[in-house]
Amino acid sequence: MPPSYRLLLSHPAHFISLGFGAGLAPRAPGTAGTLVAWLLYPLLRAPISDFVFLALLASFFVAGLIAADRTGRALGVPDHGAIVWDEIVAFWLVLFFTPASLLWQSLAFVLFRFFDIVKPQPIRWVDSRIKGGLGVMLDDVIAAGYAILALALLVRFFG
Repeated sequence: MPPSYRLLLSHPAHFISLGFGAGLAPRAPGTAGTLVAWLLYPLLRAPISDFVFLALLASFFVAGLIAADRTGRALGVPDHGAIVWDEIVAFWLVLFFTPASLLWQSLAFVLFRFFDIVKPQPIRWVDSRIKGGLGVMLDDVIAAGYAILALALLVRFFG
């Protein structure tokens, strides 16, 4: 079954893993999912403490393991490009560690997309060897780690 609005609405797992519809973007669905994360971040982050936010991200990661696995099976491709919940959760993590300015958040966006697309090791190894929901979610969390590290260095030297 190709990704479609019908699939998106057929099960809550698909709605989540397809990023509320962002994964149906005809071009660069991962980038569309990351943009959705950026737009939703202030709404999600503002009313809660750091601890609650990180606990929420952990629960979103676990939900993503299940949702991405189910959607991957429905699409016949374990890590289909339309599955963007992994980008959303990972970019929320990046934004948590990003200074609250448009400049730094824009740079965080570029860095995260760069590492997610280029997939330096061990991201490439995880992407090729770990299948199912764990593989889908884990490679983006590692890309988030690279982006956070690069951003921290830039903030340290230029911020």
